[in-house]
Amino acid sequence: MLINSFSNSFSTPLRERQKQKDDLIQRNYNHIYAHEMAHKMAGGSFAGAISIEKNADGIPVSGHVPIQMPVLDKANPQKTIDHANTVIKAAMAPSDPSSQDYKVAAEAADIKNKAESLKSKTGSKLNVIA
Repeated sequence: MLINSFSNSFSTPLRERQKQKDDLIQRNYNHIYAHEMAHKMAGGSFAGAISIEKNADGIPVSGHVPIQMPVLDKANPQKTIDHANTVIKAAMAPSDPSSQDYKVAAEAADIKNKAESLKSKTGSKLNVIA
């Protein structure tokens, strides 16, 4: 009987630590997955697959959803503007945007501004010709 009590005193803390680790894994995974899913849903066809990185202990620590950045389309700047708006919306979709999310949104906003400038120049040239 003493041996069982002795072995239980060791196994109980091990079980508790394992449960704490499992809870941490689940909590981190859920948080990261929700963040990345917000990007994916808002990004639509421009968003890729969710990936979640884990540390050496198997605990999720970060995630990523690749997104296709807009390219300035000189023939159709409105297409670029629409694409940029989707990327900005996707980058800022989570309730807790990261610094990388802000960088992506800023990059898309810069491309959008160039497309808007091109559109206004092209539009005015078309108006003069017409």
